[in-house]
Amino acid sequence: MPQITVDYSSQLDESFDFHGFAGALHPLIAETVTTKIAACKTRFREVAGTVVADSPDGSAIVHIEIALLAGRTPEIKAQLTESVLELLAGHIRPTDGLTLHLSAETRDLDPSYRKS
Repeated sequence: MPQITVDYSSQLDESFDFHGFAGALHPLIAETVTTKIAACKTRFREVAGTVVADSPDGSAIVHIEIALLAGRTPEIKAQLTESVLELLAGHIRPTDGLTLHLSAETRDLDPSYRKS
């Protein structure tokens, strides 16, 4: 915990600094929700096909999901989500002809969550 998933359009392979983003993301999350950096786990999943609205070309998506153990206030989760989006924008280089659609959400893990 936290469990972080980053889904991103394949067009961003060359312009998205994954390692730099994760390296900055983990301390941000740890400080915001009072956890340890060592507890942060991030996986990046490349999505081969994405379509935004009625524009099949020229758009790319990054969506970040942060799942936490229950107990954080809605305000803390909203603050974290906003901070993550600001951080993300600094780790993707603009690409000519490509419109970025960035989104994030912070949610509680299901009570059945276990780790070993």
